[in-house]
Amino acid sequence: MAPPLGRTLIRGATIITMDAQGDLPSGDILLTGERITAIAPHLDVDDAQLIEAAGCIMIPGLVNAHMHTWQTALRGLASNWTLLEYFQKMHAGLATVFEPQDLYIATLMGALNQLNCGTTTLVDWCHNNRTPEHNDAALAGLLESGIRAAFFHGTPKPDPKPGETPFWETPHPRTELERLLRTHQGHALLSVHAAVLGPHYSTLDVALHDFRMARDLGIIASLHQGGGAARTHDGWQQLEAAGLLGPQTNIVHGHALSDAQLQRFCELGMSFSAAAESEMTQGHGHPITGRLRAFGKAPSLGVDLESVLSGDMLTQARVALGMQRSLDNLAWRGATGTIPPTSTITTREALSWVTLEGARMLRQEHRIGSLAAGKQADLVLIRGDDLNMQPVHDPVNSVLMQASLANIDSVMVAGRWKKRHGKLLGVDLPPRLRALHASGLKIAGALGLQQA
Repeated sequence: MAPPLGRTLIRGATIITMDAQGDLPSGDILLTGERITAIAPHLDVDDAQLIEAAGCIMIPGLVNAHMHTWQTALRGLASNWTLLEYFQKMHAGLATVFEPQDLYIATLMGALNQLNCGTTTLVDWCHNNRTPEHNDAALAGLLESGIRAAFFHGTPKPDPKPGETPFWETPHPRTELERLLRTHQGHALLSVHAAVLGPHYSTLDVALHDFRMARDLGIIASLHQGGGAARTHDGWQQLEAAGLLGPQTNIVHGHALSDAQLQRFCELGMSFSAAAESEMTQGHGHPITGRLRAFGKAPSLGVDLESVLSGDMLTQARVALGMQRSLDNLAWRGATGTIPPTSTITTREALSWVTLEGARMLRQEHRIGSLAAGKQADLVLIRGDDLNMQPVHDPVNSVLMQASLANIDSVMVAGRWKKRHGKLLGVDLPPRLRALHASGLKIAGALGLQQA
């Protein structure tokens, strides 16, 4: 058991709070245990460990709102695949040879990389877990990493064998989900939710079962929407008629939704998680960021697939911002024939997609997503005095548009440092990297796919 936390005073950082109190060009933040106690231009505190942070920019811990962490050992393997190739080669192929130990090492190393990149909260959408042992292995990796995690329990999607009930006709295994909820109930850094098929990828009976299950258990039901024709054409209407849609419903991607559906879902308080880089790479279409903004809503963002692209959330925010600005600029020029007079989206709004909106997606905005007294001490220190950051004219612009993994100096989760001075703490990486490499070689080799 970790020793109890005392008090820590971080002094002299530029603080981007993402809170109504505003930012501080130079400020102090006092942490007591796992919580933020005070934020001010200057705090006089005698009985706290002092951390000098002049030259650093402090931001809230980033929230990765959607990632299939089980694919960490397959990094880069799917970078040239479209969504159709991904379904066939990953879900019907590579996924079928994963053993529990493969999920453990992939989830552990994927979570550690998220911490390394400044993510303090990870939504692990785990849908390659064919046995309880697979679930336990993935959860063990999350817990060992020390990240704040939301484990979204999903189900595998192999091609059905002759005489076998296909996955789209199979209700979510409620008994196993209930076991996980019982086992991990009340854990400070872990919550359990449901990664369901939804009406796009299942029959109506399965969708109704799964959404009722999530409602009964009081958890979030998250689902993919898009990628080909829906299996249940009027599924969304049936789910709403049954009173099963609301703030507890999270839609990932969302490209197949009409504007009328999207507007209605916004009115119902449903949340949306985009994966801009993945969506554009694999053929989903343009992220729905602008469509949501038209209805007064905003997306959370996720990496989605490290088998395709980088796990860095600042990159995801930058890509999503650049793509939507491009679409908005194109629309303006098409309508007027001129360059737009100003940008439609600010960098601060884009930063909110990977902080506040991720917290809202998890219904944890009272705990994470911004820096304010009473909230969890989840924060990141970025070296603002590095070569690629100087000079800092606008801290938010610098974080969103200049910062990279190389600038992430320190990461804290619930008052505990997970990374300091550019290095992860308490982790012996070499043997774990060897285990990750061996797992990747085994999985790729089983299907004759090449990996260096």
